[in-house]
Amino acid sequence: MTKIPIHSYEDLRKRANDFLRTYNPSGTIPVPIEEIVEFEFGINIVPVLGLQREFEIDGFTSSDLKNIFVDEYVYTDRINRYRFTLAHEIGHIVLHASVFKANQFDSISDWKEFTSSLPDGDHRWLEYQGYAFAGLVLVPRENLIKQTEKWIKKIKGEGVSLKANWDFAWELITAHLGKGFEVSSSVIEKRLEKDEIKKKYTK
Repeated sequence: MTKIPIHSYEDLRKRANDFLRTYNPSGTIPVPIEEIVEFEFGINIVPVLGLQREFEIDGFTSSDLKNIFVDEYVYTDRINRYRFTLAHEIGHIVLHASVFKANQFDSISDWKEFTSSLPDGDHRWLEYQGYAFAGLVLVPRENLIKQTEKWIKKIKGEGVSLKANWDFAWELITAHLGKGFEVSSSVIEKRLEKDEIKKKYTK
C-alpha cells in the first residue's frame, strides 16, 4: 500500500520557504515558476488537448518526475491557472517523490488508476498538500503582507473606508493582489484567511 506522508501546514510553509530560497533567491514576484520547473528541475512541460474536459484534471506528473502534463487550454489561455498547476505539480515532486517513483504512471489512464487505488482520505491528503504548497510558493508570506498593506493604504487614500465597506474593499485588494502575484483571487483569499492577515484589520 502506498504510504502518503503527512505534512502539517507549517511544515509545508517551511518546505515552500526552502524551495523559494533555493530556486528564487532574488525574491522575484511573480515567482517565475515555469522557468524553475523547466530550467532548475529540467522537467518537460507537455500540453495535452482535452485533459480537463475528458478527465477533469488540469495536470499530472509522470512517475519518473520528468514530465508535467498540462491541459492545453490552461497552458495557452489561463495563465494564473497554468502557473498554479505547475506549482501544484512541483509540490508533488518536492513532497511526494518517493510515492510517485514507487508507482508507474506515464499516461492519464495510469495516473487515474493510481489515484483511484488510494483510499479517499489519502487521495484528499495528497492533493491538499499539493494545493497548499502551490499557494505558499506563489504567494510568499512576507510579500503578501507587504503588498496587502500597500493596497490598504492606497484604497484608504482614495476615500474607501475599510470598516464601512469591508467586503468591497477586500474584493478590490484581493483583485489587485491576484494580478501582482499572477494567481487567482481564490488563492489570495485562502492565503489571507490562512495566514490571518485579514483578521488583524478587524481589531
